[in-house]
Amino acid sequence: MAQQADGPDEAHRRPAGVSDTTVEALGKLSEALECVERARGHFYSVHQLIGHADLMLDDAVALFRSAGHDGIADRIEQDLLGRNVIAGRWTFQLIEDFDDGYYALFRELDRRARDELVGGRRHLYEAEMKERRRTRGRPGHEARPGADG
Repeated sequence: MAQQADGPDEAHRRPAGVSDTTVEALGKLSEALECVERARGHFYSVHQLIGHADLMLDDAVALFRSAGHDGIADRIEQDLLGRNVIAGRWTFQLIEDFDDGYYALFRELDRRARDELVGGRRHLYEAEMKERRRTRGRPGHEARPGADG
């Protein structure tokens, strides 16, 4: 695809000789990584929510003690406060294992595939979709920032 005056920048143009199927495969790999990125955000949400709940238990324990319910306060304090969420692990440890294992490998394989096949270019599938869908010459349909439509 030859670059036109209002076409994508070099980083978003398909290198010569790269097939449609290769661009589609890289696009699907990128889409899968985006799903994993979203899942990673949910891990952090769980981490923060569980941590907040654990800290709120301090208040609950104090209120139960104030109300004369020491047995309930003791059970919460001894059995639940600071408890592992998964055997042997708090949520920060789950995140670290996820980040250092599955997530790191996923990102590395995505990067290596792009490096080997298209010189490291990202989002070629989306860039080509943008070119097919935009209306040349219309405001808000420019190929890139600062480009005249």
